[in-house]
Amino acid sequence: MANKKKVIVTGFEPFGEHTVNSSWVAVQELQRLGLGEAVDLHVCEVPVEYEAVQNLLPSLWKQQQPQLVVHVGVSGLATTVTLEQCGHNHGYKRPDNCSFCPVSQCCMEKGPDCINSVLDMDMICKTVNGSGLGVALSVSKDAGRYLCDYTYYTSLYLGQGRSAFVHVPPLGKPYSSQDLGRALQVIVREMLEQLDHAEEEHKHHSHCHHQQQHQHQHAH
Repeated sequence: MANKKKVIVTGFEPFGEHTVNSSWVAVQELQRLGLGEAVDLHVCEVPVEYEAVQNLLPSLWKQQQPQLVVHVGVSGLATTVTLEQCGHNHGYKRPDNCSFCPVSQCCMEKGPDCINSVLDMDMICKTVNGSGLGVALSVSKDAGRYLCDYTYYTSLYLGQGRSAFVHVPPLGKPYSSQDLGRALQVIVREMLEQLDHAEEEHKHHSHCHHQQQHQHQHAH
C-alpha cells in the first residue's frame, strides 16, 4: 500500500531508579500488537540524554516524514496513563544519564515558551476512557521539565505540533506491559483518526472557499 500512514513511537532507556523503563516495554508490546495494515509503525528507544535527543529527533522527522510521532515516557508519580497536551521550552536543570544539563536550560534558544499538540488530548482521553479498555487515562499540561518534556517540546517544534506524549506508570503499578501496549494501540489509533478528521475538514473548507471564490469571480 503506497498510501500507508507512517507513525513513529518512541520509548526511553532505563534511568535512575527505573532499571526497567516501562515506556520502552510498552512500546515493544505495541510493536508486537501493531496498528493494522494501513499503518507503517516504526519504534525506537531514546537515550535519556539531552544531546542525543537533539541529534536523533531532526533525523527522525526529516528522514521518515511521519504523519505522527508519539513519545512514551515513564512517570514514577503516575497511576494512570497520562496524555500530555504541551511541551515546555525552559526549566531543564536536572542532569541526564551522562550528568549533562543544557547550559541555557532550554530546548530551543528562540522558541516559544510552550507548544501545544495539534491533537485534542481531552477528547482522546474521553473517548478512550469510554471504550471499556480497562486502563484509565488522564490529561496533563506539565510533562515534568526533564527528558520527557524536552523530547516532547523538540518534537512539537520540528513537527509543527503533529506529536504526542504519553506518560505511563512503572510496570505493575497498576498495569502490566500487555495493558500498557493495548492502551497505546487504542490511543495511537484514536490520534490518527483525529488527524484524519482534521485533514478532511481542512480539505472540505479549502474546497468550499475555492468554490466561493470561483462563484465570486463569475458574479462580476
